[in-house]
Amino acid sequence: MIRAIATLGGLGFSPKAPGTVGSAAAIPLAWLLHWAGGFPLFAAATVLVTVTGYWATREYIKNQHVSDDPSEVIIDEVAGQWIALWPLSLGMMYSDSAAHVFPYPGWIAAFALFRLFDILKPGPVGWADRQHGAFGVMADDVIAGILAALVATLLAGFAHGWFA
Repeated sequence: MIRAIATLGGLGFSPKAPGTVGSAAAIPLAWLLHWAGGFPLFAAATVLVTVTGYWATREYIKNQHVSDDPSEVIIDEVAGQWIALWPLSLGMMYSDSAAHVFPYPGWIAAFALFRLFDILKPGPVGWADRQHGAFGVMADDVIAGILAALVATLLAGFAHGWFA
């Protein structure tokens, strides 16, 4: 069970770009959660994945005797990607537009921004990445998700004329 959670059912063993695979897999899961219960369910699931992901990552590292941030552990990407999607889910709850069903520019922006911050590791993301153990594994993605959510919100503001 620990391995299944930490590697998102084995997707983390992808030979190419397991972090991107995890982030991409997180998007349809996020959409399903939003569709099933809106932002409240999606936010609760994000907290649950983050807490469970921390536990599974800690146990996986300990039991497998692997490095502090094994590439196959991608539950952290799910948590970070979902945080990056929070503003989108929240906005869709209050939108009466037909675009709220799947506002693809927002989903694409949140995905791209999260991957950008996760790969480049600016400022606090890099600090968190240098921490050891499960905290470092999870924290850098959580922070990257927060930064991506903030930038995606600003981009949406410009796109929708909030700042005009």
